[in-house]
Amino acid sequence: MAATPLSRRMLLFGRNATADSPLRPPWAIDADLFAARCTRCDACVRACPEQVLLRDADGLPRFDPARGECTFCGDCVQACGSGALQATVSPPWELRAQVQDSCLPAHGVVCASCREVCPESAIRVPPGGRGAAMVDAERCSGCGACVGICPAQAITLAHLPLEVPA
Repeated sequence: MAATPLSRRMLLFGRNATADSPLRPPWAIDADLFAARCTRCDACVRACPEQVLLRDADGLPRFDPARGECTFCGDCVQACGSGALQATVSPPWELRAQVQDSCLPAHGVVCASCREVCPESAIRVPPGGRGAAMVDAERCSGCGACVGICPAQAITLAHLPLEVPA
C-alpha cells in the first residue's frame, strides 16, 4: 500500500491518514492496483475466519480493526481469484498502531487493555496510569487487536512504514 500523505493540518490536529481512506485487506499492497483488480466478489470477505473484512460503500473489501484482529492467516488471499491480493509481498501491509491523546493512562487512569491483547507484545504501558501507552513500531504488525479493545477508542491504525536505521 502506498502511504497516504499526511497534511500539515492532519498532523497538527492529530488526525491520521487512514481517517479518510479505508483500510484495505492485508496484501492489498498498491491501492490503485488493488482497486483495478478487485472484482468486488466478496470471496475474501466470506473467507476471513476472523470476520474483520467487510464490504465498503464502493463495493471494495476493507479491514475493520474495531471488529477484531487480523491473524494474517492468508485465507483472503487464497480466496481471491483476481490477483488483487498478493501474498508474495512481506509484510502484508504498512499499518502500525498509533495511540491518541485520549489514552486513559495519559489521564491517570489505570488501563492496559491494549497491552494485554497485543500478540506481538509491541505495546508498553507505564505502571499506575503514569502516561499513555507506547507502541514499538518495529514489533507492531498492525493486526488491530488493540483497536477494538480500547475503552477510550484511543488507538488507530495508520500507514507508517518501518524506518530503516542509518
